[in-house]
Amino acid sequence: MNIATRQNGTSTVVDVKGDIDLYNSPEVRKVILEELKEKKTARVIVNLSGVRYIDSSGVASLVEGLKVSRTLASRFMLYGLSPAAREVLELSRLIRVFEVYASEEEALKAQ
Repeated sequence: MNIATRQNGTSTVVDVKGDIDLYNSPEVRKVILEELKEKKTARVIVNLSGVRYIDSSGVASLVEGLKVSRTLASRFMLYGLSPAAREVLELSRLIRVFEVYASEEEALKAQ
């Protein structure tokens, strides 16, 4: 798994490559929470286009990021969901809870 962050204006994009499972979801959680809590980033956009598989622990890490962002009045967005990742979020009915976009450009344009 590989996680990288980059700035795009006032947003931080978190690029995740590889499967998000029980073994590496703590790393994803750490990066997301660091951006929100420590760096006070106004918008965190998670790029999941390089993620083929996400399990319940990975979903829990994303939910925690969403909860923290709401507490801190920042935005938390996802884009580039693979069919498998989208299916997990749809089955758990979380697809309606997250801000989900098809591309980075769409997420950046969202008001």
